[in-house]
Amino acid sequence: MTTTFALRELADFLKAELQGDPESEIRRLNTLQDGGTGDLAFLASNAYRRYLQDTRATAVILSREDAVGFTGNALIHPNPYVAYAKVTALFQPVSGEAAGIHPTAVVDETAIVPASACIGPWAVIESGVQLGEAVIIGAGCFIGANSVIGDNSRLHPHVTVYQGSAIGQRAVVHSGAVLGADGFGFANEGGRWLKIHQLGAVEIGNDVEIGACTTIDRGALGNTVIGSGVIIDNLVQIAHNVRVGDGSAIAGCVGIAGSTVVGKHCVLAGGVGLVGHIELCDGVTVTACSMVTSSIATPGVYSSGTPFDDNRQWKKNAIRFGQLDEIYRRLAKLEKQPTK
Repeated sequence: MTTTFALRELADFLKAELQGDPESEIRRLNTLQDGGTGDLAFLASNAYRRYLQDTRATAVILSREDAVGFTGNALIHPNPYVAYAKVTALFQPVSGEAAGIHPTAVVDETAIVPASACIGPWAVIESGVQLGEAVIIGAGCFIGANSVIGDNSRLHPHVTVYQGSAIGQRAVVHSGAVLGADGFGFANEGGRWLKIHQLGAVEIGNDVEIGACTTIDRGALGNTVIGSGVIIDNLVQIAHNVRVGDGSAIAGCVGIAGSTVVGKHCVLAGGVGLVGHIELCDGVTVTACSMVTSSIATPGVYSSGTPFDDNRQWKKNAIRFGQLDEIYRRLAKLEKQPTK
């Protein structure tokens, strides 16, 4: 079913200033480039400003600065990207799940499953599990013994939650994620790897979103802890006893080694690697593909690695990098020579 709003309704919802026809009908969200009749687009980056004047979208969410000279329908908002984020909730398709337990699901008799919860086909709920109100467990999920999942949380199909894990309220966990598997703990005894049994668990705070195929390992001693309001992208590896502070964001393919602490409101861009047993203070941003090998005590933006370049030039510089020590020694020797 198509959802239709008058432009004035969206202006009221966003507390935005309306420019143009208040009765214009909005049925979809779209980009400036692809928008057409019935579409609401937005402009939140200078990179897309060139598409504004030629857009065919019925209306556009704009900042006051970008609205200057634009004669079409507009919703003027101080932060167009935030406005876009809020309005997506109005166009999200309504979930079709009904409360209840699917007949193919396996639910242990000791599990606490409220009548408002939805347990999908072929899901497994082990002994001692506690589900909150309106929890949705998708098809094929596994919830291990004595795990707890808070109110209004949703696990998409084929999520695995190992025993003793705790997930807060309003969490969203996407397909293929694994929470609470053993951390990578082994001791070497005479050339033979001896497994260290992982005796902790995983704690996930409230309002956390975890992307597809992300893994968060249980603690070795004590728990791996993800704070409230944290967002985690797909294909992220979080090792045992890591702690991530409230409100942090972790993009795809990040790897965080064991016992590292990430502060509150940190941002780890795609492909970042953090070695184990270090600490990032609150408010740290690490740019894409950087490797962090020591603790960071001052908020700010940090980067590492060699910059992107033409392959031939990169190869030349890679060779020069290996010559730096020799060049340094020669330069130091020259500097010691008396000047004429």
